[in-house]
Formats: sequence, C-alpha cells, structure tokens
Amino acid sequence: MTSPAEPTPTTPPDGLPLPRRLWAIAALGFGTALVIIDGSVPNVALPTIARDLHVNSSAAVAVVTVYQLMLVMLLLPLAGLGDRIGLKRLYQWGQLLFTIATMLCFFANSLPFLLVVRAVQAMGAAAALSVSSALIRSTYPSRQLGRGLGINSVIVSSSAALAPSLGGLVLAVAPWPWVFASAVPFGIASLILGRALPDPPRGTAPFDVIGGIMCAAMFGLVIGGMESGVHGDSPVVSAAIVLTGIAIGIAFVRRERHEPKPILPIDLLARPIIALSAIGAFTAFTASMTLIVSTPFRLQHHYHFTPAMVGAVIAPWPLTNMIVAPLAGWLSDRVPAGLLGGIGMLVSITALVLIATLPADATSLDIAWRMALCGSGFGIFLPPNARLIIGSVARERAAAAGGLVATMRLTGQTMGATVVAALLAMGIGDGRVPPMVSAGLALIAGLCSIARLRPSIRDPGKTEMQDEVPVLKATR
Repeated sequence: MTSPAEPTPTTPPDGLPLPRRLWAIAALGFGTALVIIDGSVPNVALPTIARDLHVNSSAAVAVVTVYQLMLVMLLLPLAGLGDRIGLKRLYQWGQLLFTIATMLCFFANSLPFLLVVRAVQAMGAAAALSVSSALIRSTYPSRQLGRGLGINSVIVSSSAALAPSLGGLVLAVAPWPWVFASAVPFGIASLILGRALPDPPRGTAPFDVIGGIMCAAMFGLVIGGMESGVHGDSPVVSAAIVLTGIAIGIAFVRRERHEPKPILPIDLLARPIIALSAIGAFTAFTASMTLIVSTPFRLQHHYHFTPAMVGAVIAPWPLTNMIVAPLAGWLSDRVPAGLLGGIGMLVSITALVLIATLPADATSLDIAWRMALCGSGFGIFLPPNARLIIGSVARERAAAAGGLVATMRLTGQTMGATVVAALLAMGIGDGRVPPMVSAGLALIAGLCSIARLRPSIRDPGKTEMQDEVPVLKATR
C-alpha cells in the first residue's frame, strides 16, 4: 500500500530530494544573480558609455530603459512558452542567450548596436525570470516554499546592492564593456549546475503565438507611451501610443477569455485572493521604486549630500532586506500572508511618513535608520505575497503565476520611475511629495493584504496548498 508521503503515478513529487535540491538552489541563485547584476550594473557606466560612444546622456539612458521595457513585454508570453517546451529548457536557454549577448557587448562601438545587444540580453533574462518562480516551487517541498522564495528575495536584494559597487570597481580598472562581463561567471556557474534543476511535465496545449504578440504589444505600447509622455516633446503622440496599447489590451483580454491556458492569466486573476495579491505587489513595487529613485534628488538638492553619501544612506534598505526577507519567507509557511503583509505595510507607511517629514538638519544616521525600517516593511510584505500567488495555484499553472509575479514587480518598478520623472517635471519630485505618494501606495497594498484574511476571499478549498491556513496544518 502506498504511503501518503510517497508520490503516486498521478501525484508529482513534493520537491527535489537532497542533495540534488541544494545543487538546484545554487543554479537558481547564480542565475538570478546574473540577471539582476547585469540588469543593474550598467547604471554606473552610463556617463562613460555616453562619452565613449559620443552620444548625449539622455540617449545613453536608453541602455537601461530598453532592457526594462523588453522584460515587461516578454515575461508573460515566455512563461506560456515555458509551460509548452519545458521550464528547465527555457530557463537554461535564457541563461545561455543572456551570457552570449553579454559577451557581444565587447564588440559594441555604437549605441544602436549596444541597444540591440541589451534587447537580446533582456530576452534571455525574461526567459529565465518567467519560469524561475515555478522552478523554485518544484525544487522545494510545499512546506518550505515560503523559505525558498525568501532566499530568492535575499539574492535579488543582495545582487541589486552589489551591482553599483561592482560596476564602480570594474570601471576603475577596465573599460566599460567589462562592466557587462562582470556577471558572466554567474551565468557559467548556473549553466553548469543547471542539470540539477527540476523538469516538471510539459503542457500539451499549443503555444498561443498571436496572444503572446498581443500581450507584448499591450505592455510595450502602454509603458513606452507613458515613458515618452514624460521624456518626449509630443504629448499627443504619446497619448495616441498609450491609447493604442489600451485598445490592443482590451481585444487581448477578450480573446484570452476563451483560451484554456491564457497568456495573461485571467483565470487566476478571476480569483479574488490572487487579484488582491497582484494589485498589492504592483502598488508595493511602485511605492518602493518611487522612494528609491526620488531620494537621491532630495538628498543632493536639499541636504547637499555627495553621491557617495547618498549611496551609503540608501544601502540599509537592501541590507535590511537580506535579513528580513528570509525570515518573512519562513514565517509565511506558518502565518497567513494577509497578516504578514498588513504588518509589513504598516511598518513601511510609518517609515515613509518619517522620511517625508525629515527635519532640515537631518543627519546621515537619521536617514539611514528610516530607510532600514522602510526596507524591512517591504521585506515582510513581498515574499509572503509571492508565496501566496505561486503556492495557491495548480502545478500546471505555476509558470503563469510566476510570470505574473515577475510582471507585477517589473511593471511596478517601471511605473515608480515614471511617477518620479513626472513629479520632477512638475517641480515637486525632490521634496516630501514622493515619499507621501509612496505611503499612499503602500496603504493600498496593505489594505489588499488584510482583505485576504476574510474567509470569503481566502477560498482555501480551491487552492492546492491552502496557503492562508498553514497554522491549522502545522497543528495537525
């Protein structure tokens, strides 16, 4: 007789066995570090790139924006493709494509060529990021999923914190193409260890090519149009681009309603608990990016901090996240995500109000501890929120759920940067307004999180893992 703890022919194994699980965790960790570091490290090299390629600074910023825009456009379509061709295969192909494109940066002697290479990098990054959360779910046992997502959050935070310092160090001793190459060892390590990754069963439904194109066009036109509206000179053209994207989006959503496994996971978003989690993730990431992007302007314009001082007082945010995120992930295996999210946003709102009301003679220490407190609040909110989305869907929809999580993160971050640009254009982006806007967004995220505690919203009977009642499980 088969033990309940053993997989049956119709039940997939609950995580990878040891020691293969550890090798898979390492492969995913190196892969995440590659994508995050090489996505962020060019920021410090933009002035050097502009000088060497003989372009103005505003044109050089496209090295960053084209990467972000391509990521947002491709995450959901590639998540659907991964479900069809295999999550492991798509992840490794993405890592390989990213690594090859990074090496091509050495041959970039013009901005257009560099932008093409960055677009190819983003394609590889999107392939890896779109399925990484689903691979994490298949790597860890269900009872440790929150811990796994917490560890992944630590890797994301630490890689983002490492990128500026690593880029500055490389520029001090080598030309700017080496800045891109600095993360290549992570890609090679991930590819070598990738054999240990789980390989969940592939879907049988054909990939919806037309739906994927419509999804990419929707995000690309709406976000690209908003970006051009802030930075461009023709509001009418920008508005037309956004409206075209919205029109495509409406047609796309109507089309997706008839698909068994839609590219845009409207079947998942129809469940209130996932819809609230997605809204909460979007507003939380928008809030955090609004603060992070606006703070350097405020500190330099009003407090006369040097760039080095600005970096030092912002650093406690990711450093605190490295400690809080795994703890929040561990707790999310035991405590309802709605409660953790509400507490996290309460902490962040308190910190954001304190940041907004900084005294005129604030010291570095005054700012640093507020940033640490704010970062800890977001660290408490985000891993449990991601765990709920990914852990509460059937395994065959894990890739779609993971793509949704990644899309909400990148869309929120892009929107946060756009909000700051708009506020700066209005002359109020370097003062108290951005942190108060962030506080308002954090309030929305917190309310969405608390709303998930209602029994009518939880609906645990239809979720595979019954994420919101782990305490009851632990006491059985």
